[in-house]
Amino acid sequence: MVMKRPLIVGMGGTTRPGSSSEQSLAIALHKAQQSGAETMLFRGADLILPLYEPQSKVLAPDAKALIDALRRADGVIFSSPCYHGGVSGPLKNAIDYTEEMSADERVYLDGRAVGAICCGFGVQGPMAGLNALRAITHALRGWPVPLGVAINSAAVKFRDCGCDDEKTVQQIEAMADQVLNFAVMSIQERAKARARSSLKCNTSLV
Repeated sequence: MVMKRPLIVGMGGTTRPGSSSEQSLAIALHKAQQSGAETMLFRGADLILPLYEPQSKVLAPDAKALIDALRRADGVIFSSPCYHGGVSGPLKNAIDYTEEMSADERVYLDGRAVGAICCGFGVQGPMAGLNALRAITHALRGWPVPLGVAINSAAVKFRDCGCDDEKTVQQIEAMADQVLNFAVMSIQERAKARARSSLKCNTSLV
């Protein structure tokens, strides 16, 4: 059985290029790519979308590109700055566009592994933001991987050369591995289900 290359879609960051949440997401996607995945990154500037309106008949081009990517995705990684104890407005609004997937065969994020990262200045905020991302994932029928990453930006610094804390990098990479491993298992199970369905159909024609 030839398996397709898993697609992991990353969403996050701020409007400031090189933010902690954007760089931590880049580390996660790089790890997934090194392990054999195809990746797509929607950074903070890509998530500045019109306020989601369920009754709207036409999606903005950037919003359509995001939803098209999520429909193809086998795994998703969210990375948010912690704003006042929660996720950023642009990221939450971008996630709200998944309502366009409510009538899909794979509704919302069903069957997809989801990793979560939250960065903030302190300890309490990033944990609150991380819990919010995991709750959002549950609401969208996704599978939050066991390891979530909360980063205290007061202690952990990101620079052009990457992150200065090896333990944080290891956590991010371990989370990315969990997303990819689950995505691979999900692809395999869907392929087996299609094979069983095809066999059943062919048998009934005999």
